[in-house]
Amino acid sequence: MVSLLTLSIVYIAYYLGLPWWWERSPSMTIILLIVGNWLLVNVCFHYYMGVAVPAGNPPQGGLIPEAVSICKKCIKPKPPRTHHCSVCNKCILKMDHHCPWLNNCVGHYNHRHFFLYMVYTVVGVTFIMIFGIRLAYEEFFPDQEPELDGHPVRLNNSEIIPMTESLDHLSKEELAEIAKQAAETEAKEWRQRLIIFAGLICVATFAALGALAWWHAGLITRGETSIEAHINSAESKKYRAQNKFYQNPYDFGPRENWRLFLGIKNRNWWHILFPSTHGPYGDGLTWRTIHDSKIS
Repeated sequence: MVSLLTLSIVYIAYYLGLPWWWERSPSMTIILLIVGNWLLVNVCFHYYMGVAVPAGNPPQGGLIPEAVSICKKCIKPKPPRTHHCSVCNKCILKMDHHCPWLNNCVGHYNHRHFFLYMVYTVVGVTFIMIFGIRLAYEEFFPDQEPELDGHPVRLNNSEIIPMTESLDHLSKEELAEIAKQAAETEAKEWRQRLIIFAGLICVATFAALGALAWWHAGLITRGETSIEAHINSAESKKYRAQNKFYQNPYDFGPRENWRLFLGIKNRNWWHILFPSTHGPYGDGLTWRTIHDSKIS
């Protein structure tokens, strides 16, 4: 479903947008092609990686350096930040959630790809809407024909008898012109249907995926997953009841949290702006906490 919708939007952008912009400004069209294809490559890459890269599981039969509990379903030790997925029926390292659109769990090894897929998709549909609004407006509201000079004439239609006019008396050129106008009308209606379809998909994607990406950005800023957000909220209530303050042990501050999440602590931003297969820090079995930092 995701792949089909993406392909349909890309097809419409090339089928309608490319010739429209090329007719008006070839240089601007080249810039739009470069930016648009950069966004498309990132969308496709991160979606593929989100689907293909396993989220990560505790080793089977191996020693786990640190365990915080025993999984009631697997009956095996659970490393920190690990949770059991009822859909996959196995424990997932740093599990965030099971994503039906990826048909995969989002966890330690593919969390970055899931988030960047959302971000690049939202930026992509915004790009299409911004540079497609003029095309849509001109398609639905074309320039009106200039008014004819003269005085207005009132027609009496009360006695008009409807009748079917024969086309036999028309020349080949006139028949060809009528056929051409009919084809143009049909093509115009087809273009309008494509624009409506693309507009609805882009607006819906911007609203839904934009809200989801914004929420996940907040989680990343606080150094927590969606599961840990519920756990930390419950712990905070317990601590407040005891007049104490609870602090997320994996919250190193917004800047450090983002660098750790994106895997760019010792890398540059090119690894984010362009497709990169670099993995996350650590093996997902042991985690540094703010308490370790205080001790060190």
